[in-house]
Amino acid sequence: MASSLKTSLQDQLDQITQNTRALVQPERLAFSERTIAELFATGIEDLVLKPGQPAPPFSLPDAHTGKPVNSADLLALGPLVVNFFRGRWDPYCVTELEAWRDLYTEVRSRGALFVAISPQNTRQNNFTIDQHGLQLPLLADAGCELAAQFGLAYTVSPEQRRYFQSILVNIPFNNAGLSYHNATEASWRLPLPGTFVINQQNVITFAEAHADFRVRPEPAEVLAALKQRS
Repeated sequence: MASSLKTSLQDQLDQITQNTRALVQPERLAFSERTIAELFATGIEDLVLKPGQPAPPFSLPDAHTGKPVNSADLLALGPLVVNFFRGRWDPYCVTELEAWRDLYTEVRSRGALFVAISPQNTRQNNFTIDQHGLQLPLLADAGCELAAQFGLAYTVSPEQRRYFQSILVNIPFNNAGLSYHNATEASWRLPLPGTFVINQQNVITFAEAHADFRVRPEPAEVLAALKQRS
């Protein structure tokens, strides 16, 4: 089945990067590039779960219903696409979510399900749903506990915290309803944006995550890991 995206996801993300470089001060751009390089240098990408490994089970609250969603229940219905995203404040993440919104029928045609998971709280997930017209399940992973099991989680550095504050991105509030002054370490946790396909035997068949938040897998590559429903 052909993708319903008119342009590739990465082309859309590259346009965001191009627009940012035209609008943002060089020193801010340089800081962002440095923090990406520093995160990559930690070796975090080597920790990401690989195809062939079992997927960690989860039970997380759904923004639509407030009820827990269990991975075992989802996998009983079909294979699962799991997308970890940083939050509604990240234009790269919401662009990726909108791409999957437009492809959700295609996911279902392959007998699969899709869930998006972020550290932001259920209230912020609901804002994300409303703002971007999402019908996809959005699950809240407080403190990136599940993201850590997938090898994705890291804590924002003090220098990055000051940077986010300077551009009015309040990570602790988005994640836990906290201010900068009473933020906990857990509220400063973020995941690498990552996408996994899990088969009904709970084995990962596709995995991709990058320290560079501007890079995401093409949905067509993810869909290729799902067998077409007969």
